[in-house]
Amino acid sequence: MASVLGMLEERETAARVRVEGLREEVARLSGVLEAAEIELDRRVIAREELVEALAATAAETTAVTKAETEAVSSPAPVPGSIVPPWREGLPVTVLAPDYQRILGVLEERQSAGQGPVKAKEIAVVLGLQPTSAKVEGVRSKARRLAERGWLVLETSGMFSAGRRPAAVPGAVPSA
Repeated sequence: MASVLGMLEERETAARVRVEGLREEVARLSGVLEAAEIELDRRVIAREELVEALAATAAETTAVTKAETEAVSSPAPVPGSIVPPWREGLPVTVLAPDYQRILGVLEERQSAGQGPVKAKEIAVVLGLQPTSAKVEGVRSKARRLAERGWLVLETSGMFSAGRRPAAVPGAVPSA
């Protein structure tokens, strides 16, 4: 009996050592998790601040009076520029050339009586290789246009031409 009792004590000691080791590992991982959460919070705040600053700048830019807008033609958009929320009377020329081309493809399809289109099809019509990187770039731009009211994003994930006022102008969608 003494040997069985000794074996059980050895196993208990080994289990106790393992439990203590795991507790130390949990404490270490908890510290790592806390540091990662702090970093994530900082990055979220930085992005939100940037979006607010860009929205304020865009609001100041669009605050130009209608007379000034009519007297001065719209400046040429810069590739990579911000997509403003669509509103009645805003010309397509305020968009960067890539965005204008995407709108042109969808408007052409709509005028031909064709329905919504996938990002991959847009990329092909634009003459891009249908690689995942190119398609994701087109999808990102089309989503941005849809978020700002320039396009309609169907529930199927397809895009169609159509303009509507942006749901929340100056919201936090990607710039």
